[in-house]
Amino acid sequence: MSATGASRKRGKPASGAGAGAGAGKLRRKGDSSGDKGKSKGGGKMNEEISSDSETESLVPRRNEEEEAEELEETAQEKKLRLAKLYLEQLKQQEEEKAEAREFEEDQVAGRLKEDVLEQRGRLQKSVAKEIQAPDPADIRILRGHQLSITCLVITPDDLAIFSAAKDCTIIKWSVESGRKLHVIPRAKKGAEGQPSGHSSHVLCMAISSDGKYLASGDRSKLILIWEAQSCQHLYTFTGHRDAVSGLAFRRGTHQLYSTSHDRSVKVWNVAENSYVETLFGHQDAVAALDALSRECCVTAGGRDGTVRVWKIPEESQLVFYGHQGSIDSIQLINEEHMVSGADDGSVALWGLSKKRPLALQREAHGLRGELGLEQPFWVSSVAALLNTDLVATGSHSNSVRLWQCGEGFRQLDLLCDIPLVGFINSLKFSSAGDFLVAGVGQEHRLGRWWRIKEARNSICIIPLHRAPRPPTAGS
Repeated sequence: MSATGASRKRGKPASGAGAGAGAGKLRRKGDSSGDKGKSKGGGKMNEEISSDSETESLVPRRNEEEEAEELEETAQEKKLRLAKLYLEQLKQQEEEKAEAREFEEDQVAGRLKEDVLEQRGRLQKSVAKEIQAPDPADIRILRGHQLSITCLVITPDDLAIFSAAKDCTIIKWSVESGRKLHVIPRAKKGAEGQPSGHSSHVLCMAISSDGKYLASGDRSKLILIWEAQSCQHLYTFTGHRDAVSGLAFRRGTHQLYSTSHDRSVKVWNVAENSYVETLFGHQDAVAALDALSRECCVTAGGRDGTVRVWKIPEESQLVFYGHQGSIDSIQLINEEHMVSGADDGSVALWGLSKKRPLALQREAHGLRGELGLEQPFWVSSVAALLNTDLVATGSHSNSVRLWQCGEGFRQLDLLCDIPLVGFINSLKFSSAGDFLVAGVGQEHRLGRWWRIKEARNSICIIPLHRAPRPPTAGS
């Protein structure tokens, strides 16, 4: 048994050696055949084919392995992966919301700051230097009234203009097309069944800040209230004892202030169709009135030579002196400053804290008449772009003048002349400040001292273009 086992043990390496030798023989044969192939010139081709087949066989194996790994992802891992994706999306959305909120807060903060400055009367945007002198060819002329234009207003959305004239009519115009949207005709005195309207010269108009109500006043002592959209007559206010010469709505409300040649100021509630109170103080016929958001109004006292600020709740008034002639026009620039014009040719800037003008521009439109007998051109209208340093004045000097209010409203600098022939009886800036509207007539709105035959009774829309601002450093 031992001999047999020894022989078996000895035989194993022998058989292994034989196998190795056989393998060696096979390899040699293969090598020799390969050598033969190489010698025939096909070895390179065989090598290239074999390498391509190997890469092609590896690609599907890798894809299969990746698919297998994906299949091997457990339900828990899938939930975790989806949860991470969801959290990333939420984080991105919250970041976007935070950026938008921050932007809105910046805007709100800026708006609140402007509102605070506006309430205090300290908001003064510098736009006058950017205004370019308008090209006369760009001025649009709207004709429809038979007699001199006396007053006009622009709707808060800047889409329409209401104009009134000595022909007792009111016309609503489209700013974009220049067409008439509605005409309120003259009402005949004593005639029944006629549409409501004015039977005498319309001297003043006002529109509420929400664009709902239009008020108009005439020489017949009447104030008519209209629905601005449809031009339908709503109410008639009576109470003044002479011609109604000034109207203004308090901004943000339907409270209406009116003034008259009877020297009084009256307060009305248009929404409730009611009279509130009457204030007295002027010593002569009041020529004009204006108001903003505070519960007060300002008036131009005509020949009594005063500008007055009426504090309605306290039933008190502040009196200002400065012009030498009749003060015929006035407008608030902001809650603390105003501009007025007089027939002595002067334009004044006022601050409510001082009784004298902060700035007084004499002979604002030059002189007329023969040498040695010169008289200044009357300033018949003024306008101010709200909360800015831009002011416009009108006369019968064949031009409208644009002015810049200096720092602190302590000076007036002439910007440019806009040629217009006739009496400039009314001026209004659009809310956006991109155009100025002038009401032109052959006669002054309050009388017939002169008649300019070359003038045309019309509404003139003057575009105001701003020069591009120079790029800031680093932009």
